[in-house]
Amino acid sequence: MAPTSPKKPAKGASNSSEPPHSAASKDIWLAGLGAMAQAQAQARAQGSKTFEALVAEGLAFQRKSQEAAQEKITEAAAHFNQMTQGLSAGLVQPMAVKVDRLEHLFEDRVARALKSLGLPTAAEVADLQERVAALEAALSQKATLPRSKAPAKKRPAAPTNKATKS
Repeated sequence: MAPTSPKKPAKGASNSSEPPHSAASKDIWLAGLGAMAQAQAQARAQGSKTFEALVAEGLAFQRKSQEAAQEKITEAAAHFNQMTQGLSAGLVQPMAVKVDRLEHLFEDRVARALKSLGLPTAAEVADLQERVAALEAALSQKATLPRSKAPAKKRPAAPTNKATKS
C-alpha cells in the first residue's frame, strides 16, 4: 500500500476565529492519526510475523539483561565477601589480644587475693598431690614386702602396785 499524502484543508474552510497554533495542533493530531492508520494497515498485511519477531527480540533482551544483572550481583557478592573478610581479620585479632590481656589480668588479681587469704596456689596444691602420691606408693611397697619371722619381743609386764590393793 503506497503512502498517501494527507489532504490539507482549504484556507477558506478553516474558521477565521481560530488562533494559528490551534490549526497547527489540529494538523499534528491528524498526522498522528494518519501514521496510526498506516501502521495498522501494515500490521494487517504482515500478520503476526512482526509481533513474533518483537517477542523474540524481547526474550533475547530479557536474557541478556538477566545475565548482566547476575554478573553484577556475583561481582558485588565477591566484593562484599572480600571486604567482610578483611574487616573481620582486622577486628578479630585485636579482640583476641584484648581478651587475652583481660584474662591474664583477672588471673593475676585472683592469685593475689588468694595469696592474701593464705590459700595455696594451684601449683602448690599440685606439688602436694604429687608428694602424697609418692608417699602412698612408698607405703604400699613397704606393706607388700615380706616380713622376717623373728620372734616377737615380749614386753615386760607393767608393774602392779600390790600395796595399794591391800
